Amino acid sequence: MNRTSFRICSGFVNRAGFTVLLTAAMAASIGCASKNYVKQQTTPLINKTNELDDMTAKNSRDIKDVDARAQAGIQAVNAKTAEADQKAQTADQNATAAQQVADAANGRVGVLTNTVANLDNYRPVAETSVKFGFNRDNLTQQSKDALDQMAGNIASTKGYIITLEGSTDSVGSAAYNYDLSQRRANSVIQYLASKYNVPAHKIYVIGLGKDKPVETNKTKQGRADNRRVDVRLMTNVGDNGQPANTAPSTTGQSNPSSM
Repeated sequence: MNRTSFRICSGFVNRAGFTVLLTAAMAASIGCASKNYVKQQTTPLINKTNELDDMTAKNSRDIKDVDARAQAGIQAVNAKTAEADQKAQTADQNATAAQQVADAANGRVGVLTNTVANLDNYRPVAETSVKFGFNRDNLTQQSKDALDQMAGNIASTKGYIITLEGSTDSVGSAAYNYDLSQRRANSVIQYLASKYNVPAHKIYVIGLGKDKPVETNKTKQGRADNRRVDVRLMTNVGDNGQPANTAPSTTGQSNPSSM
């Protein structure tokens, strides 16, 4: 009886152990199934979140790039605007300067006419035209020879003045040509002053630029003829040795007979 009970108990124990093992296996299986389910449900969410993070980062980079290009574009526009304003200001200044030079040239014509109270009372004794190379203001040997020939009459001429009219061709701006014509006339003045001791108050200079061409500027020869300084030795003493009659000078203007 005792042995039988032992077998029965043994059988009971075996069935109980099996039940426990089965229950544990089922629990483990259910746990694994739950983890797999959770993983299946959360994996797409995690992937989507990662995609959104990547898109957000890319959008941030794109926004920064667009902003950087926009700022660069604005700076470039501002720079070009400033450059355009500077060019416009420079052009306006050049135009103003050119007008001032032109007015000064016109004023010099008036000064010559007014200072020499009545230029019609002066008669030419000798004259010559000194030619210059393109964009040059230096005297050639041929020009010096022409001045020497004219200046040979200075010593024997009483009450004389020398008038210079500097001119250019039509190439270049008005302002530049006014300056160039003045420089050409100054070359003649320096030559006459240094070699023939002609005092400054005896010389009257007008820089006419391209305003008074003697020939057409449409041809090479015509332009060459316009690159010149016209030099005139004049006197207010008549052929009888007496000063010519001069019109009364206005207040503040010198009488040419006293020169």
